[in-house]
Amino acid sequence: MPHSRNASFWWAIASVLVAMVVIQSGASLAKTLFPVIGPEGTTALRVGFAALMLSLVFQPWKKWPAKQDQKALWFYGISLGGMNLMFYLAIERIPLGIAVALEFTGPLAVALLSSKRKLDLLWVALAMAGIGLLLPWQTEATALDPLGVALALGAGACWAGYIIFGQKTGGALHGGTAVALGMAVAALFLFPIGLVSAGSTLFSWSVLPFAFAVALLSSAIPYSMEMVALKRLPAQSFSILMSMEPAIAALAGLIILAEQLSLLQWLAIFSVIAASLGSSLTAGKKPVTEVVS
Repeated sequence: MPHSRNASFWWAIASVLVAMVVIQSGASLAKTLFPVIGPEGTTALRVGFAALMLSLVFQPWKKWPAKQDQKALWFYGISLGGMNLMFYLAIERIPLGIAVALEFTGPLAVALLSSKRKLDLLWVALAMAGIGLLLPWQTEATALDPLGVALALGAGACWAGYIIFGQKTGGALHGGTAVALGMAVAALFLFPIGLVSAGSTLFSWSVLPFAFAVALLSSAIPYSMEMVALKRLPAQSFSILMSMEPAIAALAGLIILAEQLSLLQWLAIFSVIAASLGSSLTAGKKPVTEVVS
């Protein structure tokens, strides 16, 4: 039925948009925990709770990866953990929307490097222009913290690794099982880092409910909604919608954290969005890698 197909399509679009709003709201909430347990402690609890929730849902112990697939799984989990830790360390120093825009350079680089079309040079130029506008060369009050910029770009590099190793891991395992195992690997090395950084405060009853909410908003809810959307949307449509995430992150930062951006910074964010959007619109058919950030 055409009406049923249209309803399914619009429901999928709504699912992606809500997922992006939820995940950026989770990032904003996470930032409010930084003064108490720091970004390291927040990352440890967020990834730990997420690993627990995903394991309960997908029960990865029932399908353990074959020996030849375990190396890719470890790199996948390390990339996932590094992406989360660097991103939280970045948003401690720079606004959320800017960090997301800089982080987007990772998947954008993977998409553009796998293509040999001349048109993609335009998207590279747009992305580079956006990054150039965000680099901390300004002398005025809007200049960004250089370490924050470097950490956001580092999170983007980890995101690229997450995509590459995620495709290898996902080819051998069901998507949900792969993410649950990858999150568990990330928790193995992130939790000790968080414990050393935050100490016993990590287990404070005033912190744990908020950390659980961050994990729920940043993983369980958006991941489930994206799974719904991926079954109903073409890969290109999904990628186009995901291009809006830096703008949604900037709005979440403005509304929840009162993070004001300059006109130049908004221009930089939309330059990265345009590069991602252009790359998605002109791309051939390719699989979509689920995002857990």
